[in-house]
Amino acid sequence: MDINKEPLPELGADGANEEKPQRPYAEALDWTEALVFSLVVIILVFSFFVRIITVDGESMERTLHTSDKVVLTTVGYEPEYGDIVVVNMPNWTDRPFIKRIIATGGQTVDIDFSSGKVIVDGQTLNEPYINDIIREAVYQQIDFPIVVPEGTVFVMGDNRNASTDSRSGLIGCVDERYVMGKAQFRIFPVSSLGSIYKNMG
Repeated sequence: MDINKEPLPELGADGANEEKPQRPYAEALDWTEALVFSLVVIILVFSFFVRIITVDGESMERTLHTSDKVVLTTVGYEPEYGDIVVVNMPNWTDRPFIKRIIATGGQTVDIDFSSGKVIVDGQTLNEPYINDIIREAVYQQIDFPIVVPEGTVFVMGDNRNASTDSRSGLIGCVDERYVMGKAQFRIFPVSSLGSIYKNMG
């Protein structure tokens, strides 16, 4: 007698193999676990790697407008010219603001207020992204030319005549520790979905 034989499969009334139905709650549990896992991953990503920022104000027009939503990367960021960044600067405002980096530590920034030209390290910047050239000095202006201290960035709004930024003594050069991250692309409005760096020249 062979005691190692496998048990015969159960047969239905018509002689066909019959599979035991999966319990409904087991399938629901699988879906719940998958959903919870996905939510945890999303929360971790948006807590430590990216954030969604809503633009408030006109200082970055024509690149960004009030109510635009942009995705901001926050980890491993090194500031570079042309980057649009969000700054959370204590003792200036109760909410973050968004500007463009014009120069980084060690560079010299000068502004020719008669022509509206911005000059970095002796080279006039090509700025197709701005809304209009600078037409007047900003209130509480700093003295130019200025050497940007190491560990800071010089930022300006694209809407030069409606932006309080590093030209003003109220803000000056921004400590890199206050830079929350780089705005990568726009997700709202849907009609403008995509890169915000199309006009970098």
